[in-house]
Amino acid sequence: MPAIQVSGLTFSYDGSAQTVFEDVSFRFDTTWRLGLIGRNGRGKTTLLRLLMGQYAYRGQISAPVRFDYFPPDVDDHRRPVRDIAARLIPPGETWRLSRELSLLALDEAALDRPFDTLSPGEQVKFLLAALFLREGHFPLIDEPTNHLDLRARALVGRYLRQKEGFVLVSHDRAFLDTCVDHILSLNRAGIEVQQGNFSTWQQNKARRDDFERAENDRLKKEMKRLTEASRRTAGWADQVEAGKIGGHAADRGHIGHQSAKMMKRAKATQHRRETAAAEKAKLLHNLELSAPLALRPLTHHAPRLLDVEGLCICYGDNIVCENIGFTLRPGQRLAVMGGNGSGKSSLLKLVMGEERPHTGRVSRASGLRLSYVPQDTSSLRGGLRAYARAGGLDETLFLTLLRKLDFARAQFDEDMQRYSEGQKKKVFLARSLCEQAHLYVWDEPLNYVDVISRMQLEELILAHAPTMLFVEHDRRFVDTVATDALTL
Repeated sequence: MPAIQVSGLTFSYDGSAQTVFEDVSFRFDTTWRLGLIGRNGRGKTTLLRLLMGQYAYRGQISAPVRFDYFPPDVDDHRRPVRDIAARLIPPGETWRLSRELSLLALDEAALDRPFDTLSPGEQVKFLLAALFLREGHFPLIDEPTNHLDLRARALVGRYLRQKEGFVLVSHDRAFLDTCVDHILSLNRAGIEVQQGNFSTWQQNKARRDDFERAENDRLKKEMKRLTEASRRTAGWADQVEAGKIGGHAADRGHIGHQSAKMMKRAKATQHRRETAAAEKAKLLHNLELSAPLALRPLTHHAPRLLDVEGLCICYGDNIVCENIGFTLRPGQRLAVMGGNGSGKSSLLKLVMGEERPHTGRVSRASGLRLSYVPQDTSSLRGGLRAYARAGGLDETLFLTLLRKLDFARAQFDEDMQRYSEGQKKKVFLARSLCEQAHLYVWDEPLNYVDVISRMQLEELILAHAPTMLFVEHDRRFVDTVATDALTL
């Protein structure tokens, strides 16, 4: 079976003190549906770029196929989709494109529209359909779900499950479980490939981590016992040596024999101690350090924090949503559901006090303090410490939270514009966690955020039970933390 082989791969960015990959080797078959996972900043997109041949590296990458990266560059978003398709797919494959679009529930009439009039989700579907029409090419799919709502994610997951041979970067656990049959994980201390979906990988990792923790504790106790034995042996040896002085010749011979036995015992103990230390040193390298996060929600005296009644949001003649009504009470975590363009973000912005064209009523309890995580991260620039001071945040707490979300200390002094999208989103999340609020309003907080951090946030929310109004398309996260749902 044809395989893609990576041997001795070493890579670091120019001017960076950190090495992204250090002498790593792995292989995967061209028929696998391979999920690529890892913490933000571990090098997932970098690895895809290396496979594409876009960076210089040490080591060897051999492949019997050509790689295609998703999403591809679209040079002019104003061009008709059909013209873009002609550039992306081989000649004579239009009929196959129609079939692929139907599998993705995208109307063929979209081909005659300018690309920039398609919604982000429609653009993803079209580009995926075009990607799989290139025979002999191996797709490298980088986080396709960030612009897909729950229904579209389920549809695209089923679509990918019917395909053969691709690498998929995603942090959506339910999506990965739907469509991959192998996992390639970028761990703290290397890379590993396993058969199965994300849940299979997670179960295997949990078992291995539990075993290594138990083995680490056993070896610590063994090393302590051997250290104490070495001290006792050394004390006995000193007493024996002292007995040699002034003794008879026969006694000295007996004492010398005893001393030799003790020396032999001491060497054996030292050897066992060194062996235990060597075994212990092999453990826990890939244990993900996901320390509990902190949150200090405020308690409000009012029984109703939000009242929305007869809400209709419209832009010009376009009615986005209408007749929306709900009440949010303390302790509720309300997930706002709906397709792309159904008005979810507009609703959250109205709650935050931003003006949007609407009719109806949105009222907040008196003195209500809110904390907001927006979708758009483009406003982030400059250093973290200056950002914390400008926002009136506790700088120590803010940086501590980022460390718990797997930020390296070296990143604290970098310009935030150089961060990955996942790291930028973590900056907004850490800021919100620093803020004491009655209501936390989060708009797609998990876009680009890694799987481990998602699980940390789930544990935090369940532990501290803040009142929340949020939009999120990660099915596993919604099912875990939401107490109620509102569908637009």
